[in-house]
Amino acid sequence: MTTLNLDDFSDLIERPDGGVRRDAEERRERLAVPPGALGRLDELAEWLAAAQGRVPVTPIRQPRVVLFAADHGIAAQGVSARPAGSAHELVRAVLDGTSPVSVLAGRFGAGVRVVDAGLDCDPGLLPEDVVRHRVRRGSGRIDIEDALTAEEAEDALRLGIQIADEEADSGTDLVVLGDLSVGGTTVAATLVAALCGTDASVVTGRGGQPIDDLAWMRKCAAIRDSLRRARPVLGDQLALLAAVGGADVAAITGFLLQSAVRRTPVILDGVVSAACGLVAQRAAFRAPDWWLAGQSSGEPGQAKALDRMALNPVLDHGVTVGEGTGALLALPLVQAAAALAAELPARAAAEQPTD
Repeated sequence: MTTLNLDDFSDLIERPDGGVRRDAEERRERLAVPPGALGRLDELAEWLAAAQGRVPVTPIRQPRVVLFAADHGIAAQGVSARPAGSAHELVRAVLDGTSPVSVLAGRFGAGVRVVDAGLDCDPGLLPEDVVRHRVRRGSGRIDIEDALTAEEAEDALRLGIQIADEEADSGTDLVVLGDLSVGGTTVAATLVAALCGTDASVVTGRGGQPIDDLAWMRKCAAIRDSLRRARPVLGDQLALLAAVGGADVAAITGFLLQSAVRRTPVILDGVVSAACGLVAQRAAFRAPDWWLAGQSSGEPGQAKALDRMALNPVLDHGVTVGEGTGALLALPLVQAAAALAAELPARAAAEQPTD
């Protein structure tokens, strides 16, 4: 028996402060650098000011990369370039500092937190602080069976809510959100296709480690079969996540919703976080106002989801590695936008426009 109602988040989540955003726009008009000269940096600064609820915007002092990890049963169907059940190797690379996200996080001054929501490995392979929240070991094959039970889906959602609260309570003022998964893009594409009402071929991409044509056809078929299981439960977000989601996907959805409740801005990475955003948007339509799309990953499912949420990626550099890397690349731009908005001098009085 489940007790969590995601629709309650619609009443809990408010939009970022529109009055503060207008104040930030008016302050920008008075700066020495002409309006428009900084391009999208002005927009990023205004978004952050509204999220913080203050003008001038304050510097980002404690950014954090949060990565949810899991294995998906659908990977056994040959839809991924990585072997099924190998997501723990991605986690190990992050912990050892040999992954792109680890290198960049160290350079940008961002802490990294990895949460095992559903890895299919012996917990002894990883540190206790990574595996202690695990909901289950792996997930079901979504083309023929549910990914999670209803109780596991609720547990995963509550895990994401808990992590969002912990980050907010610890002083994290901006989250870079990503996933460490094998088979995750297949699950994400299924959710996007179901929620956007499109065919599998429209959302099927090549994944973070590109697959060949034969694997792409297997992936497309798996998504099509999974869609038949998703459509009957589209009206119930919890049932949808149980049917064709996964522990990491449900946890990320809960994390996004609770981060919006706690007024914590989030930078989304690739198709997995975008798909979770779509599910969260169905529960609380104001939630996407708290998110920034860090990059365009090239996955057609991500583009579809971001368009539905009216989120415009900050970067488009063809980064497909996943693991939060593309979103993390957007962090210095947001930091630069905040610094410029806060520290640029105003025009001299003689230069101020008159009514």
